[in-house]
Amino acid sequence: MNWNKTQIKQICLSFILILSEVPTALALPPAEDLPEEVLRTEIILEGRSPINGQPLSPAEYALLEEQLATSIYPPQINSQIRHLIFLVRIRKVIKTVVPFFPIP
Repeated sequence: MNWNKTQIKQICLSFILILSEVPTALALPPAEDLPEEVLRTEIILEGRSPINGQPLSPAEYALLEEQLATSIYPPQINSQIRHLIFLVRIRKVIKTVVPFFPIP
């Protein structure tokens, strides 16, 4: 199909008109949204317990987080679940080395 200069100009002009109708700031967040950098600097004055969801003061929350982090007992996992995790890890290694090998 041969295009003459007037057809090309018309197509370009219509393309420019269509693009001019599209809002230019579609990718920008709304103006009322706070940036993540500002949210990271805000001081959290209340927290909720990860155990039962009760409201805690900052001191109580920090104490609870420290107690949970320094537990002397490792989490107990069922042996069948531990075996399944082991098999999934082996499957992942095999799929990494030989990606085309069919493993169900």
